[in-house]
Amino acid sequence: MSAAMQKTWFGQPRGLTILFLTQMWELFSYYGMRTLLVYYMTKQLLFAQEKASFVYGTYTALAYFTPILGGAIADRWLGKRNAVILGGSIMALGHFAMAFEPLFYLALATIALGNGLFLPSLPSQINDLYSGDDPRRGRAYNVYYVGLNAGGLLAPLVCGTLGELYGWHYGFGAAGIGMFAGLLVYVFGRRYLPPEAPRPLPPPAGAARHGKREVWLLLLGVGIAATVFRGAYEQVGNTLPLWIDGAVDRGVGTLQIPMTWFLSLNPLFVIALTPPLLAYWRRRAGAGREIPPARKMAIGALVVAAAYVMLAAVDAASAGAATRAGWPWLVAFFLVLTLGELYILPTGLGLFARLAPPRLGATTVASWFLAIFSGSLLAGIVGTLWTHVGHPAFFLLLATLAVLAAAMLWRLDRPIRRHIHP
Repeated sequence: MSAAMQKTWFGQPRGLTILFLTQMWELFSYYGMRTLLVYYMTKQLLFAQEKASFVYGTYTALAYFTPILGGAIADRWLGKRNAVILGGSIMALGHFAMAFEPLFYLALATIALGNGLFLPSLPSQINDLYSGDDPRRGRAYNVYYVGLNAGGLLAPLVCGTLGELYGWHYGFGAAGIGMFAGLLVYVFGRRYLPPEAPRPLPPPAGAARHGKREVWLLLLGVGIAATVFRGAYEQVGNTLPLWIDGAVDRGVGTLQIPMTWFLSLNPLFVIALTPPLLAYWRRRAGAGREIPPARKMAIGALVVAAAYVMLAAVDAASAGAATRAGWPWLVAFFLVLTLGELYILPTGLGLFARLAPPRLGATTVASWFLAIFSGSLLAGIVGTLWTHVGHPAFFLLLATLAVLAAAMLWRLDRPIRRHIHP
């Protein structure tokens, strides 16, 4: 290992900082644009709510479908580093194109195409920063998750404020600048990143092939559960902004809090909750009571279900009183939702990377994003029900989806543990 690779920042390889700073700016651009997307379609392009929700769901689904092809291209031909640079450049062009109304659909397609190369190739380099017996590797994905959520925190505050108060095109342009900043971080920090792995060899025969098939079946089960969970979770960027805009009292004295600012609560709580949560998990592991990954994910899905039950109760109570819901309830919702998210989403990404067959890291991580693709598509379909059912019933439907995902993950816990610890 080179001297540059051995140096650390904050007790972790410096390459981890380069990777999460790169993805931080990528998420700044993605969430900055996503924060404005439904608002932009309904208020500027005058789309009906059902059409806006469907376009939103289709776009986010495509943004997480293209990584399936992009991961294979990176593993077999381009290499991870070239895929990150090429994909990021294409995404930056797409974000800048969002500033022009006639290019709306073309811009969405361009961002989704670039994301296909960028997204699986970046986090799949994390595993290569550590040796197989390095105890820091298990927590690296949560550390990485904190870093990249800083971009999610800044995006609504910067892009959302610019778009909501000064003009949509300013917000979309800021998103493009963020993507370009991420590319610069990656290019200038490449010396701290792991070397490229050799291209994959032909698959082995016999028992090894059977073992690989078993891995893919387990990951398929986790992916189906994650799809169901995403159908509920992705409403945070789809129908929830509509509820905040129409049903929440956002006043503080004479001031009115911009809707997009509330969407910064989720990444803010990710940053605040991760250190104590990691400390808690370390204490459990030190006492021999470490929570297995699938069970940890199931707990997270149940916590998210509780968050949506809370919203159903708040909306029902405020409707009965003929008043808007107070914004502190929204803060409480994001606190509970984020706690559940930290149990399930970084754990799922780490599980896929941990079970990845040799030299197929980007392809396997891309399979995790396939679950995000199908879950985003499901979220778009579920979102079309927003104007057809009462808000409490809609939130209870989301809670039901999260409980179903938890049950599926709990059922997969034992076979996954047998594979990780044969």
